[in-house]
Amino acid sequence: MSFLTSLPPTAEDTMAIVVTEVIGHNLCIASEDGEKVCDRITAAFNSGKKVMLSFRDTQEVTSAFLADAIGHLYALFPDEQIEENLTVVDIEPRDAADLKSTIHWVKEYLKDPQRFKSAAQEAFGEDYE
Repeated sequence: MSFLTSLPPTAEDTMAIVVTEVIGHNLCIASEDGEKVCDRITAAFNSGKKVMLSFRDTQEVTSAFLADAIGHLYALFPDEQIEENLTVVDIEPRDAADLKSTIHWVKEYLKDPQRFKSAAQEAFGEDYE
């Protein structure tokens, strides 16, 4: 996945998705809003398109939002497909760093979900699911 500072002209095979247009506001904090973004990216990938995802005019961006908007893609598509077909633009450096961290931890989770579930049960009790 590449990061750019602004939205360049898009090629015919590339779909531009503006986060604020998908969620209807500029606060990228809710998991449900992240799911909406993920659904748009998934649809584009499934139709053979590349995606240029713009965070233009966003106010707040949380790790929970990023995990559902972009991190979840790693459970649906091969890493290479995501890396080659998703470009993130107009994102603040701090949010880009959060995104990289979120992707790292999503990939770690997907390698061994039981390890994370066991750790959560140990920390929060056996009833934790």
